[in-house]
Parts: sequence; C-alpha cells; structure tokens
Amino acid sequence: MAQTLISVSALLLSVALLIFGHGLQTTLLPLAANRFYFTDFEIGFISSAYFVGLVLGCLGAPLLIMRAGHIRAFAALVSLMSGAAILHPIIIDPYAWFVIRVVSGFSLAGFYMIVESWLNESATNENRGTIMSVYIVIVFGALILGQVSIASMSIASFVPFAVASVALSLAVMPISLTTATQPAPITLVRFRPVQLYKTSPAAFVGILLIGVSQGAIFTLSPLYGSQIGLSTNQSAYYAAAIIGGGMIAQWPVGRLSDRMDRRLVLVGMGTATAVSSLLIVAFSPTLLPVAILTAVLVGMFTQPLYAIAVAHAFDHAAPEDFVETSSGMLLSFGIGSIIGPIVASLIMGQIGPSGLYVMIAVVSLMMAAFVLTRIFTRQALTEDEKTDFEYAATAQVGTVISPEPLDVESEEYVIPPEEFPAYEDDIYNFDTASEEESDDAGDKDKTPEKASDAGEKAPETDTESASDANTDTPDGTEKSTKPGSS
Repeated sequence: MAQTLISVSALLLSVALLIFGHGLQTTLLPLAANRFYFTDFEIGFISSAYFVGLVLGCLGAPLLIMRAGHIRAFAALVSLMSGAAILHPIIIDPYAWFVIRVVSGFSLAGFYMIVESWLNESATNENRGTIMSVYIVIVFGALILGQVSIASMSIASFVPFAVASVALSLAVMPISLTTATQPAPITLVRFRPVQLYKTSPAAFVGILLIGVSQGAIFTLSPLYGSQIGLSTNQSAYYAAAIIGGGMIAQWPVGRLSDRMDRRLVLVGMGTATAVSSLLIVAFSPTLLPVAILTAVLVGMFTQPLYAIAVAHAFDHAAPEDFVETSSGMLLSFGIGSIIGPIVASLIMGQIGPSGLYVMIAVVSLMMAAFVLTRIFTRQALTEDEKTDFEYAATAQVGTVISPEPLDVESEEYVIPPEEFPAYEDDIYNFDTASEEESDDAGDKDKTPEKASDAGEKAPETDTESASDANTDTPDGTEKSTKPGSS
C-alpha cells in the first residue's frame, strides 16, 4: 500500500495544498463580505458564483486540457485560481467578487478533472479503492483544516487572502516536478437530462434538490454563525463541524444503503435533515458547544445524501453508462447548488439567519416526498441486483461533459483521438522510445533462417547491406548507421 501511495504522492500533496486554500476561502469570503457590509443577497449571489464556475468548468475545462495537456493545464488553472484569490481585498465590490468566484469555480473544476483522472489512470483494479479513499480523506481533511485556519488570522487584514493565494500557488510545484506518466486524454460525454431522468427519476430529481440545500449550507454556514452571535473563530469551527459530521457518517450510511432500498435511506436522511433544521430554527442555539453539536448532526444527515443518490442511479444504469451517469448527476448537483445560496440569502434577508435552515428544511422535505412517491411507483432492487456502495465511485472521477456530441455515431461516450494538439508533443508520448526499441529488436530477430522457415528465401543483399551499414568508430568498435537505430 505504501508503494502505491508513493507513486501518487505528488498528486495528493497538490490536492492537500489546493483544497486547504479553497477551504480557507469558503469560510473567509462570507465573513469578509459581511464585514464589508455586503447585503445577504449579495453574499448569496457571490456564493452561487462559485457553482456557476464549477458548472462552466465541467463544460469548458476539458477543451483547455486537450489543447495544453494535463500538466500545463493544471499549472494554468491553479495559477489563475491563485491570482483570483488575491484580488478579493484589492477590488471590494460584490459584482467583481462574483466574477472572481466564477473564475475560481472554473479552475477548481479543471483541477478535479486533472487530478482525479490522473489518480484513476494510475490505479489498478486491486488498489483503486484504496487510492480514491485516501484521496477523499485528504480532500475532507484539507477542507476542514483550511476552514478552521481562519481562527488564527484576522479577516480585517490582508493576511488570510495572502495565505490562501500562497497555498494555491504552492499546489503547482508537486505536479510540475512529477515524473509520473500522464493519463490519457479526458473522456467527454453528453449531458442528457431526459435520459438520466428515465434511468432513475429519484436520483436525478433528488440530486438537484440535494444540490440546492448543500450549496446553501456549504457556502452560507459561516455567515449564519456570525449572524447568530458567534465570533469569527467560532463561525469557522461551526462551518467545519458540518463537513466533519459528513465525513463521520459517509461510510456507515453508505453501507446501510447496501442492505436496504437506497430510496428509504434518502427519505429517512431527508426527513432527519428537515427535523434537525426545524429544531435549530425553533431553539436558535448560540452557545458554542450546542451550536457545534447541531452542526455535526446536520452534516451527518446532509453530506452523505449525494453519494447515496448517485449509488442509486448506478443501480439502474448499465455499466457502459456509468461515465455519463456520474457526470450528469454532478452537473445536476451543480445546477441545484447555484440556486441554493441565492434563495437562502433572500430568505435570510427577510426573516434573519434562521432563514438558512428554513430553506434547508423545506427543500429536504420536498426531496423526501418525491423519493417516497417513487418507492410506491417502482419496485425496489434486490441486494444482489444493486452495486456495492463505494464512495470513491460516487465522487467526481475524471470525467466531464461536452457542450455537444463530438461524434453523432457514438451512442454512449467519446474518447478524444490522440491527434488533439496537446498530445502531439513528445513529452506526452512516454512509450515512444520503448516501442521503437521493441520494433528494432523484432527486426533483428527476422534472420534469413527464419525467413526460409516461412517458405521464403532471404536475399543475399540483406547480409551485405547489413555489413555495409556498420562503420568503424575511432575506438575500434562498430557503429550502426541504420536509420532508427540507437
């Protein structure tokens, strides 16, 4: 296992650095925007911008990767994200911050594609689960660490913005210096929402609504903590507790869904989310220990929902459709996440900070109600018919969605040909030398005796030309002058 992880250590180090900077920004920006007297709607507007960029990145980043290659595209996207991070304190304007967050979301989408496709390509069937599980733990851990790191900085200063930018910039180094072989070109698939809905209505609609609630709670929980009277440091811990709760519950809830109808798990978790949200609205806990406990509970109920819904979609999809299914569900989640922060901020502006959990309760009940109707409409699969829950398989795994079909004859998905500009460069053709050597070795094996065995007489000129092709070097050895030899 250690040897396996060493082979992808550069990738994982880059992931840790970038997600740390990203996590720091997710907590910092709503708190800083509130300090700069942005309205609740403007903060929600800025929060949605990140998901706008994420969706645009799913559509546009692969074109950049195919043109420049994985390493160059990675360096460009991470540098762009680093530059965007440092612009926030320089241009204090909600519309400018909206554009900056779109850029950050686009860059992060490309980052996920490059890293996850690279990890997926580096893994074998025996160790893929291990590698992807370690990757996901690193993502969660770095995200939480980034969120709580704001507790050691002042949001009134330039420092936290600079720290986020430095962390993002440092993420370029491990990938730029790696000697690991690059993966194959990005896989492109189409987004066919009607087909996805027909395959699994519960998963498609459920993920859209899950995106609405999770997009809001992920981006606005620091603002909620600040508005109920928590300090900046406490608000950071509150936001991190939600992610931590999700990390705790992810695997147990997934395994539970293997043993029963996943839709019942979705209904139960959605109902629990609504109940816990309404309890927060009713009692408005402001003591830090109580607030942290409720945040952990909400995280445990909300964060596993996406993975369970995608696993349910996989249960009903053909194996050859897994790539399109996972990518389509991710885009559906992104669209919902664009809506969530805007709607939640409008409600918070009208009724106060509790409006965040009012919206989450309503949306969670809508999701649970819709999935419940599907339970009475479609028979549940048996345990043998379901795919085993594997969180790594329900995460983003290096696949993206093309804006339009690249090949009208392809019914499933398209793998771009090697003729794309980036892959004409010799630095991406690591197997070329070994292939040429093997070809040369094969040519040498074709002796006159073997040729005669095949019923052909070897021309006498072959031996003569071979001897003529050798010349003496100054040290007395023979040097081959045959084309292609080394």
